[in-house]
Amino acid sequence: MSEAGTADASGWTPERSAAGGRNPYLIAFVVSIATFMEVLDTTIANVALRHIAGGLAVGIDESTYVITSYLVANAIVLSISGWLSTVIGRKRFYMICVAVFALASLLCGFAWSLESLVAFRIVQGLGGGGMATSEQAILADSFPPAKRGQAFAIYGIAVVVAPVIGPTLGGWITDTYSWHWVFLINVPMGMLSLLLVGTLVSEPSGAEQERVALLKKGLRIDYIGFALVAIGLGSLEFVLDEGQKKDWFGSNMILSFALLSAFCLIALVPWELTRKEPIVDVRLLGRRQFGACWLVMLGTGAVLISTTQFLPQILQTEFNYTALLAGLALSPGGVATLFMMPLVGRLVGIVQPKYLIVFGACVVTFSMWHLTGLNGDITYGYAAWSRIYLAIGLPFLFLPITTASYDGIPPDKTNQASALINVARNIGGSMGVALAQTTYAQRQQFHQSRLIEHTAPSDLGYQQTLDAMTRFFTGQGSSPSDAAAQALAWIGQTLQRQIDLLAYIDVFWSLAIVGAVMVPLALIMRPIQLGGVPKGH
Repeated sequence: MSEAGTADASGWTPERSAAGGRNPYLIAFVVSIATFMEVLDTTIANVALRHIAGGLAVGIDESTYVITSYLVANAIVLSISGWLSTVIGRKRFYMICVAVFALASLLCGFAWSLESLVAFRIVQGLGGGGMATSEQAILADSFPPAKRGQAFAIYGIAVVVAPVIGPTLGGWITDTYSWHWVFLINVPMGMLSLLLVGTLVSEPSGAEQERVALLKKGLRIDYIGFALVAIGLGSLEFVLDEGQKKDWFGSNMILSFALLSAFCLIALVPWELTRKEPIVDVRLLGRRQFGACWLVMLGTGAVLISTTQFLPQILQTEFNYTALLAGLALSPGGVATLFMMPLVGRLVGIVQPKYLIVFGACVVTFSMWHLTGLNGDITYGYAAWSRIYLAIGLPFLFLPITTASYDGIPPDKTNQASALINVARNIGGSMGVALAQTTYAQRQQFHQSRLIEHTAPSDLGYQQTLDAMTRFFTGQGSSPSDAAAQALAWIGQTLQRQIDLLAYIDVFWSLAIVGAVMVPLALIMRPIQLGGVPKGH
């Protein structure tokens, strides 16, 4: 590590470190606790929706606002968290976010109605939105570029493993206790995080000097920029989360929010480009390196979050797994990630990130292709291995993207860069889920229209199946009329299952395409300096 006050070739100096003389790996672990809590909470809440709906006496459709409200609030704060972190102070802002999240979680656990729960979830989203950004910026500044890969491996474990164990933990909590504990478990984790961060993490002197200098010049708040990004991303998140349920642009509400989002996000670009102190530095997206990393992170978020939601859904609805067993099928993937993250963290300092990303995208594409072999006879092992394949590929995407995205970024822009990368992960996740849901619904209709053609009385295969099943049920003791009705019902159920499985296969084909698109995006990245090794070597 460079001596104090001496900048390395990238402009990094020890004065920007939050370690304050302590082991930076300890700091990396400490600041990852709250991020793990926040990401875990998102996936656990998804599993608990049916229990929440029953407990509050509302419909399943209404209960989804528990998720939507959080995502919208989270997206709004996430986009401006880089600016807030600079103005308030990184450590101070991080602790405020953790405290707000923990307090809101406590209130969610004691919510007495859907309206109160949605209101508290909005507050929880406002607190959760700034945690990942602050943590990434702290890590980027606490480690020299050559060691950032290993630091981000710890962060990667939090954001990749949490969604994997979330369904298992959520299923166990809701089955064993009640949905209230889904939120209440955040309180002790939040208190532990506040204690450790307050005791061990320091406010970097370099970042603090920048904050003081900024405030001395007079704080200019970009109210219009804030309004544009808040309304634009909030509306986009609502459209992605609610679009399929409301028939997309067949709904005037979805159409209105989509147009509002498009107008605000388009207007945001020229507005922020002309500001001296933009609330969102969109210029970063124009950089070849950062822009490519941003797009690949968008795809990574899409694959990670959509598969995390759809795999347990398939196992529960099509193969009658319990919520706990479906979650356990994903757990081997979490174990694989724990082993892969430190390994990839070391490789990031040796191999050019662009080549690691290409390898990771190929593995992710293979894992999605593997899932297109879905059929009615798959085993627990097939489901577990499908997640292991994905878990092997994701670290090769996540860590190199995070590391390469900071290459060439001035130290005073790390907050903004961190915010934008996390926006890509979150929005990408919402886009991936929306893509999967829409593909599933539309391909269900397509396959139904095709398969139903073969259930006409004139179809020889249909008649043979009907006769065979009628004889089977007659042999089980049913009367001829009851056996005929049972045979028709069995054919209907079998047909619907085939329709569902074919639609799921199409979903995984679409996600395989997303994985394949990441390969050329990675190849346009430029080489970075690897711990004393010149670029391009």
